[in-house]
Order: sequence, then C-alpha cells, then structure tokens
Amino acid sequence: MENSLAALNSAAYRIRRYALRMGEVQGQGYVGQALGMADILAVAYRHAMHYRPDDPAWEGRDRFLLSHGHYAIALYAALIEAGIIPESELETYGSDDSRLPMSGMATYTPGMEMSGGSLGQGLSIAVGMALGLRQKSNPAFVYNSMSDGELDEGSTWEAAMSAAHYGLGNLITLVDINNQQADGPSSKILGFEPLADKWIAFGWFVQRVNGNDIAAVREAFDAARKHPESQPRVILFETLMGAGVPFLEERDKNHFIRVEPEEWQQAIAIVDDNNAGDQQ
Repeated sequence: MENSLAALNSAAYRIRRYALRMGEVQGQGYVGQALGMADILAVAYRHAMHYRPDDPAWEGRDRFLLSHGHYAIALYAALIEAGIIPESELETYGSDDSRLPMSGMATYTPGMEMSGGSLGQGLSIAVGMALGLRQKSNPAFVYNSMSDGELDEGSTWEAAMSAAHYGLGNLITLVDINNQQADGPSSKILGFEPLADKWIAFGWFVQRVNGNDIAAVREAFDAARKHPESQPRVILFETLMGAGVPFLEERDKNHFIRVEPEEWQQAIAIVDDNNAGDQQ
C-alpha cells in the first residue's frame, strides 16, 4: 500500500502514459476518460485495494467492477500499473485475440470482474457481490466504478435503494462526473443535481471531491473504507476529460477521441514533462 503523495502521483503518471500508448496502437479510443480517471485508479490500485498481482482470482481480494465498460483502456492501464497484466501486452490493445479488447470483457482479461458496457448494470451486480461476500463472512470490499451517464438509468437507483436497505457497508461506488456522454453534456441530457442530496436521501454515506486531486482522492478512499456505519458509501468524483493534456482537455467532443498520428507523441511528451516537473 502506497501512502506518499509522490508515489501516487507517479502511479497516476504511468497510468496516463500506458493509456496513451494503447490509444496510439488503434489511433483512437476513450483516452479522455482514462486521463481523467488516472488519479482515482492510482489511489485505488496503489493505496486502497487489497489484491495479489500473481493471483487475480484470490478469494480475499477487493473486487473492482468497471460498469462503464468503454473505460476499459483506463482499467487496463491500472492493471498494468498493478502488475496484474504485463506492460508488453499494451501493444496488443484492441487487436484480434488480445486480452485487452476495446470494451471490458471479464472472460478475456485478468483482473476484470465483469463485462461492462450496458450502462446501469454495474451497481446491481455490485450489490449482489457485496451480499454474497457478507454471507461468506469475507471482509473484502466491492468497488463499483460508474459514469455520470449511468445516473440516467433506473436500474442504478433501484440498486442504490437495495444497497442501503441491506446495509452494505462493504460496497463503495465511484461516480466519474465528467459531464460528458455520447449524446452531449450529461447534465443537459438528463439533469442529475443535486446529486449528493439524492444519494444521501437514498441512505448512502456521501463524499464529493475533485477527482484530479490525489490528496483529496486518497482522503476520500480512506474515509469510505473507515466509515463506521453499516451503510453503502459513494464518492462523487469531479474529473476533467483529458486531464493532463491541455489540447485534449479543450476539445469540444472528447467522449471518443480520434487523435492525429503526430499528436500521440505530443500528448505523451506533455505527460512526461508534467511528471518531470512534479519530481523537481
């Protein structure tokens, strides 16, 4: 478990770099989400979660569910950082017979707990997993990572109500609030504010933080794990699509990004420069 901010920042840097290198293989992808989620994933895999890199199916592991399966490139980068997937495999991203398909598939990828993509399904699955672990007296946590677009789905709120009813203190939901989905800004497709109040009303322990602030992210994970009440926990992370690469942050349509061939190396160079600055 990494506790220093310097170590976590370094992990987030590598996750961003891995994601950009995978994106370069295909020339496109959900790299904006990967850059935005990198700090959250760094804290999850290098600080908060219990797992064994050489035994991804270890029964005592914390489960990380990627409900928004199109974020797979982000999770692959985190799994490489965690040592569950070898770095050499990133060159196969999205290719035939690769263990790293463009959308998350549990049958293909070590450390991938569910085949996500049908938005609104992850929290329901997480509730079932959390109930099952409790029945077995397994102290592991279930983390459900989901997008703000999934707040449009009725199944999300049915699962939220069920989690509170059953007092699932072993369930932590991570909501990526980047205000982007395929059809436009999430808040305009279907308004979801006041979001914290809604989760509180459903019986959850709620935190809302800047998801691109490593210190705030670490503090939120720690508070969620240590919360003494028997209630599910949710962390609402406000993130910036393309975080760390200004020319990607500024694009109007960055839900699924096509990047010109010469721009990939530019993006990697910017991330490298940012990391070098952090080390000084």
